[in-house]
Amino acid sequence: MKTRLAASIGQRRAEQFHRRAAAAVAAVARAAMPAVEPCWAVAERDALDDPMWHALPTLWQGEGSLGARLHHVCASLQQRHGRVLLIGADAPQIGAGLLRAAVDALRAPVTPFVLGRANDGGFWLFGTRQRVPEAVWLAPRYSCADTASMLIDALSRHGAIASLPMLDDVDDVDDLASLVTELKALAEPLPEQRELLAWLLDECMDDPRGLERLLPLRSGGSCPKG
Repeated sequence: MKTRLAASIGQRRAEQFHRRAAAAVAAVARAAMPAVEPCWAVAERDALDDPMWHALPTLWQGEGSLGARLHHVCASLQQRHGRVLLIGADAPQIGAGLLRAAVDALRAPVTPFVLGRANDGGFWLFGTRQRVPEAVWLAPRYSCADTASMLIDALSRHGAIASLPMLDDVDDVDDLASLVTELKALAEPLPEQRELLAWLLDECMDDPRGLERLLPLRSGGSCPKG
């Protein structure tokens, strides 16, 4: 779950958003089948049996830093499938067509890697058809404005990287208004994306300024900016 989002909107609402956003991303992955075989990479080992994850197979992320866990997940899936896509749960406005485009990029002889960058400097998708050394995953500083750039620098010596469209992802409350706009713009949203949008609109009063309602009140009753 996004800790910065929880700090802004409270633990309960952040958990609600995470569950709804993850369900939307999973629905998109299922819609892209059989081009992809989706599964959950779960951070907490004791949560592998949580009913939230029952719709798809699960894989424990492993221990250590985020880079170490990304390496563990990528290497484990590559042993099973060869080609791997790692997709974040914080860009629920994606469509199945983007996932199929990522698969197509990995099938091209010249691009063993594919990356979807996020507007905040991170990335919402990474794909590979060849082994990624652990040092590549450990090179970036994560949750920084240059995370994707550092990953590209570390990866570029190992092969060409195809690019997917740059998207917004959700890290804090300021990103929710953009997500509402992007979900509204989807031509054919999946039911889970419609449910997420309805939840956001209920919280936001169908007005981006209403996102201030999500912020917990402090002493004095003022509503701080995210």
